[in-house]
Order: sequence, then C-alpha cells, then structure tokens
Amino acid sequence: MKNFKIYIIALFLFGVLYSCENELDVLPNDAQTEVDFLNDPNNAIQLVNGIYSIMLQWDMYSFSWIGLTSITSDDADKGSTPGDTGSDKNKLDALNFESNMASLNDIWNSRYAAIYRANNALFYLEQLSIEESLKNRLIGETRFLRGLMYFDLVRCFGGVPVVTSKIDINDLETVNKVVYVRKSVEEVYAQIEEDLADAATRLPNKSEYKSEDLGRATKGAAIGLLAKAYLYQKKWQKAFDKSGEVVNSGQYSLMENYADVWKEIGENGTESIFEVQATLNKGLQGYTDVQGGRGTPDYGWGFNSPSLTLSNSYEPGDSRRGATIIFVPSTLWDGFEAPVSWNNPRYNYKSYQSNTAESWNGNKSETAKNLRILKYSDVLLIRAEAALQLGNAGEAISNVNALRTRAGLNPKTSITLQQLYDERRWEMAMEHDRWFDLVRTGQAAEKMALDGKTFKTGTHEVFPIPADQITQSGGRLIQNQGYN
Repeated sequence: MKNFKIYIIALFLFGVLYSCENELDVLPNDAQTEVDFLNDPNNAIQLVNGIYSIMLQWDMYSFSWIGLTSITSDDADKGSTPGDTGSDKNKLDALNFESNMASLNDIWNSRYAAIYRANNALFYLEQLSIEESLKNRLIGETRFLRGLMYFDLVRCFGGVPVVTSKIDINDLETVNKVVYVRKSVEEVYAQIEEDLADAATRLPNKSEYKSEDLGRATKGAAIGLLAKAYLYQKKWQKAFDKSGEVVNSGQYSLMENYADVWKEIGENGTESIFEVQATLNKGLQGYTDVQGGRGTPDYGWGFNSPSLTLSNSYEPGDSRRGATIIFVPSTLWDGFEAPVSWNNPRYNYKSYQSNTAESWNGNKSETAKNLRILKYSDVLLIRAEAALQLGNAGEAISNVNALRTRAGLNPKTSITLQQLYDERRWEMAMEHDRWFDLVRTGQAAEKMALDGKTFKTGTHEVFPIPADQITQSGGRLIQNQGYN
C-alpha cells in the first residue's frame, strides 16, 4: 500500500529556506521569514518529509549499505562476476577493510546529511505556532529519524561525532569542536536513547494515523528501535521491557505467509513497524537493480548472492529458505523462470520485485519496492534473546516458536543461546543485520572462519573511519584501532 508519499517536496534548510533537490518552487519572499513560511502546516510537514526523502537516495540504503551489512557477512558473497569488483565490494567480501573505500564514505555522508536535515528541522519546528499535536508529532518523527541514523553510524563505526543542533558550516570553531570530534560509543547510544524515548512520547500508534500518512514513524517504531538499541548494549531488562511494550500494544502481528512480507502486498502490513517508503514516482535508488539476476535476461547487477553457507544452514522443511533465496533455475512466485543463463546460482529473493504482478514502470534502477527497516518478527527475537539472557527460557521459547510455526517447523521445548542466534539468522537472513549480529554476539571470528574469511578480533568489530572525513577534519577525527 503506497500511502505516505514522501517524494512530494523535500525541504532543506541552510541559513535560508531552499530545496537542495530543486523540488520546491514556492519560496518565502523577502518579507516572509522562514518561521512565517513554516507556520503553514503543509510547509512544516514538507520540512520533515525532506528527511524521509533522503532515505531513498543511492548512497543511503543501496549498494554501499548492501556491501557493508550483507556482503561482508556469511549470509552472502559478492556475486556479480569474478572480475566485477563493485568498486570495493570484493574487498568487503574478503574483509579487507580500507579507509579509502567509497562505500564507507557513502554511509557516513548519507547519515550525516539526514542528521543535518533533522537538526535544521528541529530548530525551526520548536519555533512554530502550528497546532500543538501536529508540531509534537513532527518533532517525534524527526527525533526518531535522527536516532535511526545514529544507530546505523554507531554500529558501523563505533563512536562518532554527535551533532544535535543547527550548525553554521562557516562557524569553524563550532565545526571543529562538534562536527570533527568523536564521542564514545556510550555517548552515541545515550543520544540514540534520548531521541527514541522522546519520540515515543510524541508519536501516535500506527492505527492512529490517517491512511495517507501510513508509513510515517510511529510510537511502536520508536519503542521497537529503542529495544534494539538496548539489545546491542546488552541492557537485557530494558530490551525485554521495551520489546514487550511493542508486543503487547496490539498494533502488530505476524503475517501468515513469511514470503509475503517482502512483496508489495506486505508493505506497511501487520508485520511492518518501519519501512523506507518508495513509489513509482520516487523510488528506492538501486536497491533491487544491484541485487537482481545478472545475465540474460538482464534483471540486475547480480551482487549480494546468498551464500552456500546460508543455504545449507536451514533445517529441513524451513519455508524461510525458499522465501529468502532465489535458486537458479527455478520458477518464482509470479511465474517468472529464473534461467540458467544468469551468472550466479543464488539471488536475494527479498529484494526481488515482480515486473508483472507488482507496481512497475519499467525503471528497475529506481523501484517502488519499500525497504523493511524494522519488523515485528525482529522485535519478537529481541524479546526472546533478552528473556533468555535474563533466565526466562519460557518467554524465549514462546516467541521463537511463533516464528518456527509460521516457517513450518516443529516447536521447540527448550532452547540454547546459540539456537536462538540461529533462529535469528534464518528469520532475518539478507536483511542487513547479520554482520552486526555476529559482531555484537561475539560469533564473528568463528562464523567467518567457517565461511573462509578471517575476522580480525579487536579491529573488525567496526569499520574504518573514511579517510576523506579525516582529511576534511584536518586530522581531528581519530581513526579506529587497526586501520590506517
């Protein structure tokens, strides 16, 4: 369901109000201040839409994100052809992380661009005299999105600069003290927690949004992401409590068919907590094309091929395997025959978009396929893991069995932590969590060795700070341990 159309206008504030993408042709005149302009509720909404819109861009959740979060892991191989490096995806696949990689710079720049927009939006929103409930909601949406961006950054790079106010880039003293100074991991997570907790108090439940606003950040999204942030910090009781708030909210449930979650019919459905919203008019750049079948017929670039290790890891009869991996040859859900003329034996089914059974305008480089960021199944697994760490095996088993039953597997009567990690892998495979899960649970060295890769303990837990950023900072940004 395509309801929340974030593409309509993207506002970017820098000193004066203007559109960084030239999408706004109505500007405040000389006699009208920025605040006057934004006191029109429609303009205030567009201000926040500009943060959402950046999430569709190539450098945000496309090729570079796929490389850092999936190709690095044991879920996937580089794919494509042996000679196609994908700029640096061959090095990411081999865990040869270098600070001059373009993928690192993309992830850094895109998140801080979104944070910049969020900080500017908050600066102006606080001054507006629009209806209080709308103002409150827009502030909540903005703080949720900023928290999400910092969550991506801290998982990738560890401690990073924390910028929470409108910055004049000509104010070199402030830039040098704030923009170019890394905070500790703990300080970054403290900001994430503050943003998400505040957002949760301001945002409506999913069911309280009008249909045209479905897809915006919700109370459940803020609480669910907060639970995930607690999980990463091993704050088990808080992760358990917050995930429980989502589970007990009555706002979400598992879809009956696991494979439907990533189809158009599953978008913004009962299992969806937060998705990047794409439409035929303003699509998600490159995500589907990068991972589509390579060869004849041309369905994409062929990168991020599900690994044989992943394929062989599933229990017999687990329906999640066939819903996650396109096997070549095979008949896909829409009747398309995946041909032997494709270069790779396996492709990511979750990124597939049908050009016959779903919304399609012929532009495979910018599709209308939403990207799932947070799902109800993820929250169930967060609660299960936290419960097991707290000694509540019964709660963990109950949550895991809900997923196993849907997958066509027999329920468990007992569960170990490693078995729970395996369930998380199968449920969340190819969804950009596997690398981070391996690192946070201490499995990375062992699991990557089984996949023929060498994980350097003490270094590979984070990626290097992009060299370009260190150069721009005049050496003020300090490189992560083990990298040049």
